[in-house]
Amino acid sequence: MNVKYILGAIVSIPLLPIIYFQGKKVRASVPKLPEAQGAQGKDGTGKPFKMLAIGESTIAGVGAETHSQGFTGAMARELAEQLSLEVSWKVYARSGYTAKRVVEKIIPKIAEEAVDLIVIGLGGNDAFTLNTPAQWIKDVDLVLKNLRVKFPDTPIVFANMPPIKLFPAFTPAIRFVLGNLVEIHGQALRKYIHHKPNTYYNQELVTLEVWISRWQIKAKPSAFFSDGVHPSILTYQTWGKDLARFVVNKKILTSA
Repeated sequence: MNVKYILGAIVSIPLLPIIYFQGKKVRASVPKLPEAQGAQGKDGTGKPFKMLAIGESTIAGVGAETHSQGFTGAMARELAEQLSLEVSWKVYARSGYTAKRVVEKIIPKIAEEAVDLIVIGLGGNDAFTLNTPAQWIKDVDLVLKNLRVKFPDTPIVFANMPPIKLFPAFTPAIRFVLGNLVEIHGQALRKYIHHKPNTYYNQELVTLEVWISRWQIKAKPSAFFSDGVHPSILTYQTWGKDLARFVVNKKILTSA
């Protein structure tokens, strides 16, 4: 039983009619941006290394013109530089997908037989659809089990949960309800991942203040969002580098 979820649900239930109508207004006002182009690439020189990125709209690069500008390209370049690798990368992602949809629609399409790293970015749509923590973990478990059939020994890294509380296009009520829910999902993911071999989760909550300080960024908070919901190129570049450093610092790629 997730006490935080139950207490949050009790507080949030009266707000649901409000956020329903506010959500419709947000969807109408936020421009529909396309997914990034160029779903595969190569960066760096050195030992050959293959990476897959799987997930929802952020991994699909909504808000960037190309994946090279987006999260996957940025992470690949940082790994290549830090570990002297030639990183070949490929993206399998779709905007609007939950963990369940990834199992149904994406994993069966993965053609690679052997890769050195899998990165997963999910959580936003599972919060938007108000999935319970139990359902979220059930679906994540299916993601992991299906990937392990294809890649039994490959390190799998779950990226940070999306910082819904920071989304400027959302109203305070939406940020409160969905922001708390996605953080509860993150806590549930941390507990689930803890006992899974060769599987990792960057549990750090994304805050712009930390990123600005860590990476010496000179930009206003609005510069981190392309449409008030999805990341900007600045965010993708920062997030990709940040998760690459997480992988390096945790010594996840011991054979690289």
